Amino acid sequence: MRFVLPAALLVVVPALAACTQNATTSNHDAAGGGGPISVTSTDSSCTVSSDEAPAGPVSFTVENGGSKVTEFYLYSADGKRIVGEVENIGPGLQGRLTVTAEEGDYLAACKPGMAGAGIRSAFTVTAPAKGAAAPSGDQVLISRAQNRYRTWVQRQSEALVVATRQFLAAYTAGRDDRARALYPTARSHYEAIEPVAESFGDLDQKMDVREPDVEPGTRWTGWHRIEKDLWPARDQRYHTLRPAARAAMAANLMKNTQVLSQQIGTLTFTTDQIANGSSGLMEEVATSKVTGEEEYWSHTDLWDFAANVKGARAAFEDVRPILAKRDPALERTLTARFAAIDALLDRHRAGDGYVLYTELGRAEVKRLADAVNAVSEPLSHLTAAVLP
Repeated sequence: MRFVLPAALLVVVPALAACTQNATTSNHDAAGGGGPISVTSTDSSCTVSSDEAPAGPVSFTVENGGSKVTEFYLYSADGKRIVGEVENIGPGLQGRLTVTAEEGDYLAACKPGMAGAGIRSAFTVTAPAKGAAAPSGDQVLISRAQNRYRTWVQRQSEALVVATRQFLAAYTAGRDDRARALYPTARSHYEAIEPVAESFGDLDQKMDVREPDVEPGTRWTGWHRIEKDLWPARDQRYHTLRPAARAAMAANLMKNTQVLSQQIGTLTFTTDQIANGSSGLMEEVATSKVTGEEEYWSHTDLWDFAANVKGARAAFEDVRPILAKRDPALERTLTARFAAIDALLDRHRAGDGYVLYTELGRAEVKRLADAVNAVSEPLSHLTAAVLP
């Protein structure tokens, strides 16, 4: 499956700071016809050219003038809900953010070092500019869904980098039992965003191709190549890789994982991409996870299954407020069926993970397949339902 990701469409609102070195200027035009609000984040300050903007699309250009990687957030007035954000702005780099905002009070925050509550201050979205229409409820919901999904995908990709590094450290050190324990949990982050990862076709072929699907003349690399090396019992003729070959295989996967995360960090998503991503993940479950063919050597398919469902549900939850307005019956159906498949997966838990797929009986596999189909059919109507 290929999930095409066109250019930008959304997302975040930058922030102001609440510290002695923060400087803000009230400038209504900065977010309106005069162009984006400029923001400069340093290690100890957050300077924003305006502390207000008219309702509607609000754009910001965020520049990192400090020595630490920074983030920029717009929160609801109580500080509990993220309205928009941009992450991983390195020193000397810029990020551009846009969100559709309703009239009201907000909090903005820079987070130098990407830690803590950040440098916060009030940000006000005023009445629409003269002659401009206030953003509709649908516009606000769409903007919010796009931003939340973008943030969720980025965080999964960042967690993938960390977990992959830990897994590969054990693998290259010859700590095979530890590597086997880490393998399915690290892969779960990849599986949760699989349609997005698959949109980078060259990387997907290097990272996640199974042995029968390797193109002639192409070197087999990635997760499943290492999987075979850790669980070689199903191939009597196989000889495990020597330490130098393991190191090379690990370095290749780590490099591609980092490239994937960097590329994901540049993406934005349309509403139809989010909805299609949800249904695409359930297709992945139906075609390769419920059959037990994905993790041929390790039989850890249920970790993949659960991660695909998690990703599908995350995408659904992001567009759910839109769906609730446009097709409440479909919203109720999908909510109930996602809950049912989660409950079914919970029956097969073992510790922090799941039982091996080979431990499932035919009846249990059929129940899982039926639950997948029960979600997939109504989910196929999601995209049409959330589009205008």
